[in-house]
Amino acid sequence: MTCGQLKTNFFVLEGLNAFATGLYFNWLFFFTQSRLNFGVAENLGLVALHGMIYTAAAWFGGWFAHRIGNYSALKIGFAILAIALGAGTFLPFAVAQVAVMLIWTFGMCFTWPTLQSLVSDGEPARNMPRMAGIYNIVWSALSAVSYFVGGAMLENLGVTSLFWIPALIHLFQLGFVFWLETKVPSLEMPQTEHDSTDALKNSSPAHEASAPDQKNFLRFALLTNPFAYVAINTAIPMIPVVAARFNLSPMLAGFLCSVWFFVRMGAFILFWRWPGWHYRFGFLLAAKIILITSFLGLLLAPNLWILLLAQILFGLSVGLIYYSSLYYSMHGGNAKTEHGGLHEAMIGLGTFLGAAVGVGAKYFFPSTAEISIWAVSGLLLVGLLGLIWLRYRKETG
Repeated sequence: MTCGQLKTNFFVLEGLNAFATGLYFNWLFFFTQSRLNFGVAENLGLVALHGMIYTAAAWFGGWFAHRIGNYSALKIGFAILAIALGAGTFLPFAVAQVAVMLIWTFGMCFTWPTLQSLVSDGEPARNMPRMAGIYNIVWSALSAVSYFVGGAMLENLGVTSLFWIPALIHLFQLGFVFWLETKVPSLEMPQTEHDSTDALKNSSPAHEASAPDQKNFLRFALLTNPFAYVAINTAIPMIPVVAARFNLSPMLAGFLCSVWFFVRMGAFILFWRWPGWHYRFGFLLAAKIILITSFLGLLLAPNLWILLLAQILFGLSVGLIYYSSLYYSMHGGNAKTEHGGLHEAMIGLGTFLGAAVGVGAKYFFPSTAEISIWAVSGLLLVGLLGLIWLRYRKETG
């Protein structure tokens, strides 16, 4: 099997993982609301637990794959995912479902850091931007599709399909890894003489940014990306409330509320192919401002037109913020592949912070209907002010 064929197989595993994990996690909150009578506070609490586990376990998953082996990490991860979701099919109780979600979170942490590493390992410097771009497009596209079809799936196949369909996909992935192992005895590929940091440096216009600028933009990106996931993983568990406000069935909610997923995918393509945003602080600042306003518009929209417009802006902003984190980390920082777990851990931290602030606000002000939305918006504003402060330090320091 050639290296190109092997990388194609990794992208297949990545796409299946994005579809299965997105299908379960993004639609779990419709299940908990309709079957377990969870409200906003309970769903946000579930996300906070998920983020807390993911922050620690993602780092461990990246370490495990690097030290013990990629095959071992993938097999353990897919097995845990399949077993947890298979059990969830037969466990209707709230406590059991929380346990299923936490075990599922732990299992997922063996997969994403490993897949991120595998698509870049052994690549020559000139191919690194291309591989990173394809990786982002694959996972974002399949995540979008999973949300788009998820509501129709629940309506036509029943709510337990939320568990057994992803479980079957993870079983297939597990078998696929065993098959790969027979074709390619080791997934540890030799490193080229250039590391991945050189990849984007060599592919970018000469003197695009000075070394101090590279370091500062890396700091900007590391600050903004967790806040993007503050917004994303606060919005997702609150979409059932938005759907109820507009009397949307799960199928219609999937169709209408998946817009930002597809826009994010389009943003990844745009920012991969167009370098004009590189090292321009205004783009990152605008993305942060749009993130806050579109987050509010998405969750407080008075009509469907505002909901759709807010999603378009939301998808563009999170797309640029995520891609900035990727680009500036590779171009101005240390992007060795074993650090994939740290990248995922930062996502987990943002997920935890957003949901925890939302839960806390609801606990202290239970009678205020949209208090969680406003509290998380305040947290996003803190992130915006932090970004401006970092820029101010740069200019006067």
